[in-house]
Amino acid sequence: MKRCYFSLLLVLLHSFAVQAVEVVDDRGFRTSLPHPPKRIVSLLPSLTETICELGYCQRLVGVDRYSNFPASLQNLPQLGGGLDPNIEAIVALKPDVVVMAASSRASERLRALGLNVVALEPKTHADVQRVLRKLGQLLEAPDVDKIWRAIDAGVSAAAQSLPPSALGTRVYFEVNPGPYGAGETSFIGETLTRLGAKNIIPAKLGPFPKLNPEFIVRANPDLIMVGDSSAEAMLQRPGWPAMRAVREQRVCAFSAAQSNVLVRPGPRMAEAARLMAACLSEKSPDSGPRKVQR
Repeated sequence: MKRCYFSLLLVLLHSFAVQAVEVVDDRGFRTSLPHPPKRIVSLLPSLTETICELGYCQRLVGVDRYSNFPASLQNLPQLGGGLDPNIEAIVALKPDVVVMAASSRASERLRALGLNVVALEPKTHADVQRVLRKLGQLLEAPDVDKIWRAIDAGVSAAAQSLPPSALGTRVYFEVNPGPYGAGETSFIGETLTRLGAKNIIPAKLGPFPKLNPEFIVRANPDLIMVGDSSAEAMLQRPGWPAMRAVREQRVCAFSAAQSNVLVRPGPRMAEAARLMAACLSEKSPDSGPRKVQR
């Protein structure tokens, strides 16, 4: 009889070992769950999109106000922003885990309330691959590396589509009207480098530095990439109308939907690379002057 109980105990322990998941997040916190989470709250759009790309969109029970892709997410409760989430609403949803940005202080409060929190924040291409694997580990998702290879291949294909005339184009990519720009070390900057462009914001300034507008005027980029909502205001800055890119109408003003693709380090990075490549092909100095691309 004792042997029978012992065998049953071994079977139960083996079953737990197989199903249990454990992830160490970007803040060094270790999260252990008895099984992959079935109720997930995501408070960062890039993490939301990654979960959906892995095939687990149906496990999301709430998202931040900016997570809007895929369209099915519109039916979920919106829980504020990543930096100012609605804590009470999150707790009420009883999630198995909350995934959010490592930079958000709200993670400490959520942990104090007994919730499992996995804080991840991709900033580079390598980070995107690492976060994809972390979420794949959390969800026990298959074919994670296959998804990354498809993203990486898409970026390479976008680079190969560019004409030689686009290579070396000096680019300023404005993330938001601070102005904050995408530097060489950001995921956006890495994509520009892979496309053969030259970023006017050097690595020493960091991934997304706030810039003095005069810095951009002095750098005098060949081409500007900016969100449509900021394009008009940009022209009101002192000295900007005289810059080569503005004077020769080498400005790509992206729609809100396109901007979402461009500024989220996740599974749509290949699409972002195609948008940038199309801009470079159309607006590089040797392509001749064009109207603002929208």
